[in-house]
Amino acid sequence: MLTIAMSIVIGTLARWYMLRIDSRMYPSYPQGYLIHLTFGAIAAALGAVAVPAVMAKDYQAVTFLALAATQFREVRSLERETLQNMENTELVARGTAYIEGIARVFEARNYLALLASLLTSLVAHLLPERLVVAAIAGASVPLFLRRAMQGLRVRDIARFCEVPIEFDGPMLIAGGIRIMNVGLPDTRRKYLEKGVAIAVIPKDANAKATLSNIGQHQAMLHDVAGQLGVLKDTGEAEFTPIARRDPVSGQVVLVIIPAERNIEALITAVGSVPVLESVRRRPLSSKAGRLAD
Repeated sequence: MLTIAMSIVIGTLARWYMLRIDSRMYPSYPQGYLIHLTFGAIAAALGAVAVPAVMAKDYQAVTFLALAATQFREVRSLERETLQNMENTELVARGTAYIEGIARVFEARNYLALLASLLTSLVAHLLPERLVVAAIAGASVPLFLRRAMQGLRVRDIARFCEVPIEFDGPMLIAGGIRIMNVGLPDTRRKYLEKGVAIAVIPKDANAKATLSNIGQHQAMLHDVAGQLGVLKDTGEAEFTPIARRDPVSGQVVLVIIPAERNIEALITAVGSVPVLESVRRRPLSSKAGRLAD
């Protein structure tokens, strides 16, 4: 019982360690913390009892691990549904690719809690007189996997530079790329006075293919608007941040009217956006991709 209790505690603490908010502020409500910590404790309990069940030759109990995998997929569905329901309340939407990425992360973190408690229980049974070693082994799981699960940021695959905003009649042009038609003179004046644009330049063909995804564009726009603010209110579609891609060079130009015009802050915000797992492409790993490069 002591081993099981310690394994559950280690697994739950592992889930708590991964339950941190950042600039995206999600989850940022007490109910959200309670839901995720409860699922983490359940995952830890399943991992903790798996080893004693196998040692007692109660193999039917191990089937609960398969049941856990089914339940954790429900976590992904819960997060996806919650974020999709909130999408209409965002001034700048996350996009379906970003939502799916967030949902996958929350599912994976429950597996992390299960692995931490499972390793703690296994080491405790192998070394029953060294429970401290078992606790250290379990605690090392989130520390190791957190770095492995970190993933790339946009700054890892691209360079950035500011590009000028200009108009050709009503057509807004940034960095030589035609962005959109802006009909009202007052709106054009505001873009010239307060707007800022940067080019996201891919470092190689892999980055070029990844940055071509519309879901990655929307993720960058959402995070930038969340960190820097945007001079936009409901019904002002002309002030919505926008991204356009140059089909020849592959660079992506982002245009936004931020609450505070600071190019350094804008580049930092775009660079910190995660590269979405579902949109990553590696054409250079194929023979055809290397020949086309």
